Amino acid sequence: MLKQGILNPGVNSLLSRVRHTNMLVIADAAFPFWPTIETVDLALTSGIPTIPQVLEAFLPNFNVGRIYMAEEFLSSNDDETRASFLKPLGVIPVCYEAHEAVFKPRVPLAIGLIRTGDVTKYGNMILVSE
Repeated sequence: MLKQGILNPGVNSLLSRVRHTNMLVIADAAFPFWPTIETVDLALTSGIPTIPQVLEAFLPNFNVGRIYMAEEFLSSNDDETRASFLKPLGVIPVCYEAHEAVFKPRVPLAIGLIRTGDVTKYGNMILVSE
């Protein structure tokens, strides 16, 4: 029985299948369902868990080379919200791109999607493994 680290079996299974250059989406509560990729739903209530909380749980055992986010995240959120999302990243580069034209078309290329209860506008992230 697991006693620490990622305890959710669906998340644990998905993370263990991530390989070099694979992408994994961490999405908000309203993110559309993508029937072509595996989804693990962690949404409990509005705001629980948040995308930064899930990211913090992943980073100790997940080598992230870069992260993609919608450029609309920057203009849709205040300084405090932006800082809370970027704080766990340390030196991991974030590439901001147009949500509809570039970010969303990347989603079906991911090996999986983790849905959170987060309600932050455009807070979705695509993590690219090293």
